[in-house]
Amino acid sequence: MQNQVLTPHVYWAQRHREVYLRVELSDVQHPDISITENVLHFKAHGHGAKGDNVYEFHLEFLEPVKPQEEERINKIRMESRVPNDSFANLKRGYLFMYNLVQFLGFSWIFVNMTVRLFILGKDSFYDTFHTMADMMYFCQMLAVVEIINALLRVTRSPVIPTLIQFFGRNIILFVIIGSLEEMQSKAVVFFIFYLWSTIEIFRYPFYMLTCIDIEWKLLTWIRYSIWIPCYPLGCLAEAVSIIQSIPLFSETGKFSFTLPYPLNITVKFSFFLQIYLIMLFLGLSVNFRHLYKQRRRRYGPKKRKTN
Repeated sequence: MQNQVLTPHVYWAQRHREVYLRVELSDVQHPDISITENVLHFKAHGHGAKGDNVYEFHLEFLEPVKPQEEERINKIRMESRVPNDSFANLKRGYLFMYNLVQFLGFSWIFVNMTVRLFILGKDSFYDTFHTMADMMYFCQMLAVVEIINALLRVTRSPVIPTLIQFFGRNIILFVIIGSLEEMQSKAVVFFIFYLWSTIEIFRYPFYMLTCIDIEWKLLTWIRYSIWIPCYPLGCLAEAVSIIQSIPLFSETGKFSFTLPYPLNITVKFSFFLQIYLIMLFLGLSVNFRHLYKQRRRRYGPKKRKTN
């Protein structure tokens, strides 16, 4: 099957005696620019709308280009918008290993939960936490690396959606489920863990292959599509766990506190959970919008910048 030719975004500006072209690529490598009669040929490896790939285009002029003009074009000095990164290979290796570790961790959770579901049936719902918690703790604590990467611009991930996902999941895992023994035997834990791992077993291998400039179209499509059913269902499962935990926190008084004199008012932790329940769906809208924009950039219609 023939590979699809990727065309970069090209912007045109013109004066009486000059033509300006701006090609929307960064980290450009091995540019090949030539002119045959009245056609400009461009081909280079760089980072564009479809990630790190080879991009090319052909631009036809109304009249043949004069030899002296062709010589001037051949002297174009290519400059990347992004400074040359001397640690690019080291960064790629680091990101590849991080995504590999997370993929293996969530794959272990997903496979074990699936096998237990087929063997034990509904009984596997009620001991999910006791069999999967250690690995889930490890994967979710390790995910703090993604926040650091976003803050230091090691990756292009936006900081706010990354923070929302990290803290949202860890509040559910460590506070709602981990701190209450009564919650650990609830069936909702199974659905939370299963939906989280279903998303991640496709997201992390996609990032792994991106690090080595490989794209599997099926995996790419799944990565940009599986969140459509899984993300709202995961949010719903998290909301159910919060609702189930509210009376338990009220009864035990766990994490509740009393304001100092002269107020002497006891503030129950369940009150904060009710507020967090509202914030959970606000966070869902933020992340849903971010994921939708990602998918639209990848698969939505694109406006042509050249004729």
